[in-house]
Amino acid sequence: MKPANMAYDRAITVFSPDGRLFQVEYAREAVKRGTTTVGLKYKTGVVLSVDKRVTSRLVEPDSIEKIFEIDEHIGCATSGLVADARSLIDRARLDAQINEITYNEKIQVKTLVKRICDFKQTYTQYGGVRPFGTALLIAGVDESGPRLFSTDPSGALMEYKASSEGSGRGGAMSYFESNYKEDMGKEEAINMAVKALHKATEGKLNPDATEIGVVDRDSKFKILAQNETKDIVTKALGGK
Repeated sequence: MKPANMAYDRAITVFSPDGRLFQVEYAREAVKRGTTTVGLKYKTGVVLSVDKRVTSRLVEPDSIEKIFEIDEHIGCATSGLVADARSLIDRARLDAQINEITYNEKIQVKTLVKRICDFKQTYTQYGGVRPFGTALLIAGVDESGPRLFSTDPSGALMEYKASSEGSGRGGAMSYFESNYKEDMGKEEAINMAVKALHKATEGKLNPDATEIGVVDRDSKFKILAQNETKDIVTKALGGK
């Protein structure tokens, strides 16, 4: 960074002369260094998959959480600072419960995503705070069908048919651009998610360190058991 710009990265509330908020950009860098997450929609639901990136054989893979249930019909995958993500997920769970108690109906996926992003945006606007260094891929099914949203540390949101966050985003998005089809079934979508992760990790995907979550119109959000995930990954990669 140029010395002339150093003063502008000291506080979140100060724009640089070229219109940048450096602390938000640093938070995006934290996301880019995070583990790769992918998500894609299929006919009746959404698949999320994450490479946990276990860096030592001494680590228990089950202790690393990257996919979370928010409500029965909504789940999310996180890339970046997991502690920040847990804080946002706790707030999202509370919003979902309050909505159900108040209106006696499940919260709409987009409504919940907007509330999360509104909260994230406030942390880019006040002194004494920092942006959340995490990007969430939020998947759900509501009256309008399957939905998949990506959230940014700035509080921006975007809806996708297929998307990825983290260090391998470029490789996964390239794979989706070439192979994604809108009329896929559940099994095909899960296999595509695994192959996109394999591409994103440059062929180094570890079946023991992969996590898969699925939400469908006819079933609640579910994180697949580790042995089931391992079998799916091994099969999708041709036994590699």
